Amino acid sequence: MSAMTRARRWPVVFGAVLIQLCLGAIYAWSVFTPALKAAGWTRLETQVVFAVGLIAFAVTMVFAGRKLESWGPQRLSILGGLTLGGGYILTGLVGATDFWTVCLGVGLIGGIGIGLGYVVPIAVGMRWFPDHKGMITGLAVAGFGFGAMGWVKIAGTWGDLLNVIGLGQTLVVYGVAFAALVLVGSLWMRMPPAGWLPAGFVPPRQTAGSGGEDFTAGEMLRTPQFYLIFLTFAVSAGAGLMSIGLMKLYPMEALQAAGYGPLEASAIAGTAMAVFFSLANGIGRIVWGTLSDSLGRKWSVVTMAATQGAILFAFTFMAGNEYLLYLGAALIGFNFGGNFALFPALTADEFGNGAVGRNYPWVFLSYGVGGIAFPILGGVLGDMGNFPLAFSICGFACLVGAMGSLMLVPPDHAEAHRPLSVHGFLHQLHLFEAGHLTLIPGGRQESAGEDEPRKAA
Repeated sequence: MSAMTRARRWPVVFGAVLIQLCLGAIYAWSVFTPALKAAGWTRLETQVVFAVGLIAFAVTMVFAGRKLESWGPQRLSILGGLTLGGGYILTGLVGATDFWTVCLGVGLIGGIGIGLGYVVPIAVGMRWFPDHKGMITGLAVAGFGFGAMGWVKIAGTWGDLLNVIGLGQTLVVYGVAFAALVLVGSLWMRMPPAGWLPAGFVPPRQTAGSGGEDFTAGEMLRTPQFYLIFLTFAVSAGAGLMSIGLMKLYPMEALQAAGYGPLEASAIAGTAMAVFFSLANGIGRIVWGTLSDSLGRKWSVVTMAATQGAILFAFTFMAGNEYLLYLGAALIGFNFGGNFALFPALTADEFGNGAVGRNYPWVFLSYGVGGIAFPILGGVLGDMGNFPLAFSICGFACLVGAMGSLMLVPPDHAEAHRPLSVHGFLHQLHLFEAGHLTLIPGGRQESAGEDEPRKAA
């Protein structure tokens, strides 16, 4: 690849990471909750704001994906940055401790801003790096993971903003920073010229499973592949989000049962979450994304979901030992981060590189489903004093997701054009295939012939 080619596309990576560093603000919400609880908030109220942000984020992504082509990635990212920043500034100025103000400003408006901007770096990055879809997606979304840790530290131990200038002014400072940094990152959010390809890169043939066939959202929704991907993402991400919610409470309980004092248990559990889980979360996005370029997206997802299931089962035995806890937190965080690199790239492979901007937001709705169901499950079982059962259920769900992904085959574009039917839906799973022969209704058999590439995941 020529130096000129590299120079043209690597700044896109910088812009993508810069934008995602700011959008990761949603995971930094926990740094504000102690001040809000001191102001009289309940734990439920703090979680409602976080849930509103997640829902607004996921739903807005569908709208943003539909507008990506008509509005353009640069305009969409600018709008996202201004909306995100404006929500935080509004909250800081109007009422930083008022529940409805925070729910509107940080939760709803902030979540909308994140949803508007999130898909842009992924879609633009894949257009500039069709030869390394997994790697570029991993690098882009790694910013989202590392950004959360950075904003938490700036408000806390690094910058001590909450103690120095207070909650309201911290929100204003963050709002200004989010808007400014996203505006800078948006300078590089432009699609490559029509027909542009990296030097030496040969695009895949127009075959299913290689990213060469672009599905509309309606066509995608008529395929079983979409629902298998949706299921796996929901359980894998949901299990990770539940682990985030319980990563301090459950280990504290387990460590004290093993003989640690309350303060020591709290410090160990805090380190497991703030250091090991958080760092592994960011690293996992890069490693899984890069690994999938060689291992293949389907087998990467299957491996990630299966190992996450096994680790969640084992975590009930690891939580009461300091060093095993650190290992378990790191492994869960590593796999959790992998979701955000693998599923955009898998969506591009299955439903088209050029359509990932409008299709991935529909897949990402599964994140909202899992993000509501599994943390609630963890909270209910935690209140019943049965944290191990919560982790075991999530482990089993991840294994089910891995088996679902194991069934993935490239979708049939011609079948997806037809009206939705049970026969067409099941036909796309190729359940009756045997070797190179496909069983046809009526007992007749036909050779796969030209359709053979569709079997490769």
